[in-house]
Amino acid sequence: MAKIIGIGSALTDLLIKLENDQLLDELKLPKGSMTLVDAQIKDMIANKTFHLEKELVSGGSAANTIHGLAKLGMQTAFWGKVGNDATGDFFYSDLEKSSIQPMLIRTSTDSGIASTLISLDGERTFGTYLGASVELSGDELDEKNLEGFDILHIEGYIVYNHDLLEAVLRKAKQAGLMISLDLASYNVVEDNLDFLKDMVARYVDIVFANEEESRAFTAKADPLEALHILAENTELAVVKVGRNGSLVMFEDTLYKIPPVPTTAIDTTGAGDLYASGFLYGFINNLGIMNAGYLGSLMASKVIEIYGAKIPETSIAFIRKEIASLGSI
Repeated sequence: MAKIIGIGSALTDLLIKLENDQLLDELKLPKGSMTLVDAQIKDMIANKTFHLEKELVSGGSAANTIHGLAKLGMQTAFWGKVGNDATGDFFYSDLEKSSIQPMLIRTSTDSGIASTLISLDGERTFGTYLGASVELSGDELDEKNLEGFDILHIEGYIVYNHDLLEAVLRKAKQAGLMISLDLASYNVVEDNLDFLKDMVARYVDIVFANEEESRAFTAKADPLEALHILAENTELAVVKVGRNGSLVMFEDTLYKIPPVPTTAIDTTGAGDLYASGFLYGFINNLGIMNAGYLGSLMASKVIEIYGAKIPETSIAFIRKEIASLGSI
């Protein structure tokens, strides 16, 4: 069985259910975006939302994807950096509980927290304090850490640290791993466009994007046009188009993946869990259409609940669906 390592920001998500979107305007956080914040803004978010319903869960884009893959029975690990604090302990223990090999570096800096502001329509807006996770360095990744793994899944959020992203991608490629990249957020793409294009062309085998991210990357509003451009420099390209499903280009063949109907409560982790399902199907040679279906199914189940962790009842259903697709 293939082994997958995730690398990204080791963040704990603070899920906050908003009463309306006025607070987003007050904090100058564009709805649906991921905005990096400093400790002062992090504390301001906490102060302005003290009266609202909250929940603490381990998160981070790549970590969410790895959690989803582990739930499906894949052998996984996660490499990142956390603080020597209660939040870091929480993140570590959550990996262990999910049968994910923790490969965490500890530091004296406070652990990162992603304040996840959930609107009434289910859209989520991130005010992300990177904390210890931003101190991650490519020099700290020994190629021995990659031994035994077949695939690296990495999140676009770390693209702000150019040296880190390039070092990780280079070492993974030298170690013979297939590289999967989630573009993460349209503003991340816009802020690092030329560098990101270079990294995708040189190192990435699989790229995941939603409509806004693909538009930012390709300057094409039409997702199908954007998909073709993304596919020019990668082995496999995926553009998620929300309620319309997803589009996949693999080996010069276009696949149109229908959506799985659901009722959205919270879209946190939808893209991350889509990647979990898709990678599982792709790795296990279930075919692109089935991989896309599993991606859509995972995404549909996670947006039915708050947070980015699919409940066991839904995982049991997904496993039955996998079994119905044929033996692996």
